[in-house]
Amino acid sequence: MRKIIELKGVSKAYDGQVVLDHINLDIYDNEFVTLLGPSGCGKTTTLRIIAGFEQPDEGQVFFMGEDIAALPPHKRNVNTVFQRYALFPHLNVYENIAFPLRVKKAHGDEIDTKVREMLRLVGLQGFEKRSVTSLSGGQQQRVAIARALVSQPKVLLLDEPLSALDAKLRKDMQAELHKIQRASGITFIFVTHDQEEALSMSDTVVVMSEGLIQQIGTPTDIYNEPQNAFVADFIGESNILNGIMLEDRKVKFHGHVFECVDSGFEKNEPVDVVVRPEDVDIVPEEKGMLRGVVTSVTFLGVHYEIIVDVQGFKWMIQTTDFCAVDSHIGLFIEPDAIQIMHKSKYSGMFGDYSSFSNEFDELSDAAAEVEEE
Repeated sequence: MRKIIELKGVSKAYDGQVVLDHINLDIYDNEFVTLLGPSGCGKTTTLRIIAGFEQPDEGQVFFMGEDIAALPPHKRNVNTVFQRYALFPHLNVYENIAFPLRVKKAHGDEIDTKVREMLRLVGLQGFEKRSVTSLSGGQQQRVAIARALVSQPKVLLLDEPLSALDAKLRKDMQAELHKIQRASGITFIFVTHDQEEALSMSDTVVVMSEGLIQQIGTPTDIYNEPQNAFVADFIGESNILNGIMLEDRKVKFHGHVFECVDSGFEKNEPVDVVVRPEDVDIVPEEKGMLRGVVTSVTFLGVHYEIIVDVQGFKWMIQTTDFCAVDSHIGLFIEPDAIQIMHKSKYSGMFGDYSSFSNEFDELSDAAAEVEEE
């Protein structure tokens, strides 16, 4: 595939605080790329630098092989769809979509052809004369996308455009965006903090944290082969434990030696061990590789989410089998369900399900300190 955008050593700081730290990123033609990470990770700043709304403090930005650092936003062959769609309330659907072409002084026949093509692409035929203020959130978003695509940019930038929609409409629009990208053949760069959005729509996911790119890969690679504890925790649910890599394909944790499929580590190297909740089988206690006590059971419709205390570590298990609170159970884990990672700065920060958020842990700790005083 042809490389469209290349970021080389790009850094950016605001008031002395680094938000991008020498990142390198290649984006290719007709690719759906998602920049994924928590608030403050640098993903929106990356998008704004590509668009030309921000200038990097260091590094270079190339577009089709050309350094575009000095090129203003309106001269870059990219368009942006923002969280707030910024539609013109005094113009109807047709005129909102036609606006970029009228600015370029395109001929009437060309405008009509392209606007109607966009209406078909986003599924809004028959809405031409509607006021944009009368449309639903999803329909307004389609108008914004059509307006951004009508001038045929090489790249469309989308800054969390689904954040204002309700859950069901978000799912519908995830599918629609993917379909529109495929039909248009235009490179999409999508910013979100929502893991499900990233996994369901993207060809490539770029996971970011603290101004750094933590991992780049397909959704399957990111989920199944996380490179560190941050990625494993941020993408889906994960049990992350301290382990010792005894030798190739053999790891020890919780005092038990497990067969696994990883190799290439040093003998007796300390490692992080990742086991996804859906990959743990519940068996009778006496048949388990590990044994524990159920401390919590939550019914989620399709499955139960069970918290199991194993030697003081709280495991999460997702299963269709019901287990009562306080029951003693065994855990069985297949070799290919165990993912081994090198230790990193994020080791020890994630993985136990005593609670579901760091914020809750901090509040609990603060409350305990107050009681002690």
